[in-house]
Amino acid sequence: MDIILVRHGETEENALKNFSRKDVQLSQRGRIQIENTRKYIETLDFKKVYVSPLNRTIETMEILELEGIKEKRIQEVDLGLFEGKNYETLEREFPEETKLWNEDPVTYAVPQGESIEGAYSRVKEFLEELIERNENVLLICHEGIIRIALSWVFDRPEYFFKFKAENGSINIITVHEGYKYINKMNYINY
Repeated sequence: MDIILVRHGETEENALKNFSRKDVQLSQRGRIQIENTRKYIETLDFKKVYVSPLNRTIETMEILELEGIKEKRIQEVDLGLFEGKNYETLEREFPEETKLWNEDPVTYAVPQGESIEGAYSRVKEFLEELIERNENVLLICHEGIIRIALSWVFDRPEYFFKFKAENGSINIITVHEGYKYINKMNYINY
């Protein structure tokens, strides 16, 4: 079975290198990215679509001309107080929190947010449910969730920082007879 992970198109906050807020929309460039991604998606075989309930992923799904089931467990890692800010702003406005986050980026929960480890638990639970169903699925989600899913292949949440997922990219994890592997990574059709 294949778990196809599609990252939403670029947002203005992505372009500014800010940690995205929950309510952002795609930029014009992001919409074009997804229109181009749609051409490749049409060649893939999947039974169901699951989508993060955030605006940018819903908009991505609409551009892909798909219908999906909203799934909160594939919503982006909640960065609480850090949302909408870039790294330089974090160092200035939240120096202690930024220091703690840098020292322990996997288990530290950002105030009013969650840790990578916490997000990993919810994503892992969902992915393992998908394996039990044993059907090809497409997930429209976020870079953090894709990085978590790729880390899950190795059962190592700390691998989160070893991956990158571009806007509009397609990543495929294949599970065959209980063995999971990365089949395609960061495929971009634009």
